[in-house]
Amino acid sequence: MIVEAENLIDRYVAWLREKTTLRTVNDDWVEITTPYLDRHNDYIQIYMHEKDGKIILSDDGYTIDDLAQSGCSLDSPKRQQLLKQTLAGFGIQQQGNQLVARASRHEFPMRKHDLLQAMLAVNDLFCLAVPMVTSLFFEDVVAWMDSSDIRYVSGAKFTGKSGFDHHFDFVIPKSRSRSERFVETINAPSRSKAESLAFKWEDTKESRPSKSEVYAIINDQDTAVAESVLEAMRRYEIIPVRWSLRAEVVKHLAA
Repeated sequence: MIVEAENLIDRYVAWLREKTTLRTVNDDWVEITTPYLDRHNDYIQIYMHEKDGKIILSDDGYTIDDLAQSGCSLDSPKRQQLLKQTLAGFGIQQQGNQLVARASRHEFPMRKHDLLQAMLAVNDLFCLAVPMVTSLFFEDVVAWMDSSDIRYVSGAKFTGKSGFDHHFDFVIPKSRSRSERFVETINAPSRSKAESLAFKWEDTKESRPSKSEVYAIINDQDTAVAESVLEAMRRYEIIPVRWSLRAEVVKHLAA
């Protein structure tokens, strides 16, 4: 399995390099087009330039502006707090509507990775624009775990084999009967999200105890979850849990 995981990571890195394109804009800025897709199925772009020995990375305001144009304002105190918490988890700053990261040349791969993860996470806040949503899915999961006596550490970060840091929504510590468990919340399930979680888990699990598990709590309240998404997770030993069937895993997470 280790050899297979190494081959997967090598293929992922090769794919990432092949699908990334560069273009000079405004003389001293470089536009980086990545193979990652936003909710419009457009390739995510970031921008970089060097100033005073530091590399500045920015989304040029695209992420927040796109949410606003789609009817999802982030102006309320609750949404601003959620935005700040999301960005803080990746070490990303907000300057006006821009998401910004600073890096040395040595830190560039990690900080680029952090900015892209932050953009994807903030993009997922589009769920706030849906009128039927009265509370955030993440908050629903927290309330459920608390009421089910599931103990957890929120917002944990681990370094994977590739050297990239990976953020997990929750980690449930080892008990006498169960090994360590990771829990990810997925509000808008898609094959892209499944593949992203699969890479994150494959990259991380070798540094964790051998019996560690990862659960994906998937929001199926408004949209049916495609079986292909569930199967993609199972192939990489991720345990998918539909929100409507969450009662079935309480005993596994609370143990």
